[in-house]
Amino acid sequence: MIFNPDQMIVLQWEHFYINATLLFTWLIMALLVFMSIWTTRHLNDGPGVSRWQNLLEIIVDGIRKQIEEISQQQPDRYVPFIGTLFLFIVVSNLLAVVPGYWPPTASLSTTTALAICVFIAVPFNGIAECGLLTYLGQYFKPTFFMLPFNIIGELSRTLALAVRLYGNMMSGMVIAAILLGIAPFFFPILMQLLGLLTGMIQAYIFAVLAMVYMASASVAHEQTMPIDDPAKTQNRVSRKEE
Repeated sequence: MIFNPDQMIVLQWEHFYINATLLFTWLIMALLVFMSIWTTRHLNDGPGVSRWQNLLEIIVDGIRKQIEEISQQQPDRYVPFIGTLFLFIVVSNLLAVVPGYWPPTASLSTTTALAICVFIAVPFNGIAECGLLTYLGQYFKPTFFMLPFNIIGELSRTLALAVRLYGNMMSGMVIAAILLGIAPFFFPILMQLLGLLTGMIQAYIFAVLAMVYMASASVAHEQTMPIDDPAKTQNRVSRKEE
């Protein structure tokens, strides 16, 4: 019995092959791109807004509010990356109800690729926010000897992101397959409903953790900025008023 979409070969030519993970990943990306283009082709801010535009605005507004609540920062620079991660994982997991479909998130290669994207986005955002030297200086705090531990922490949380999502999705598929063999007419329905709920939760958790990691760099930078003396600040305000 196959539990990993990497093991299912869809197309093979000599030493090159396409497995189910690649196939369904490409299909999901194509679906997201198509839906985005189709929904935004006739954007309207008047009374004649389509239902699809309303749905898209609700999703984007919900993502923006969640990012703002979590990071306590302006969400605009985080929305494209975090929103794409969330939508990709959600669509990947929700399509599991389609017969013959294998969610790419049940493959460790897919979850590792997503975690690596977060691993790259964290320093990229930190350097863009506070500069290269300031960002790298955080690895030497509180002392120089903390450098290896901080690096290990960066790598371990990337590994945790990949394994957490993979483990939850894979365990759900294994349990569903076992229950399908025990009671093929009753348990699969319950497991599909449970799988949909689990898929939504896992997508939310992955996006939240990615947001926390990305926002932590700029938050640490703000905490290290010198705080002005209140008396000096008051004097500057007084001089400006004069």
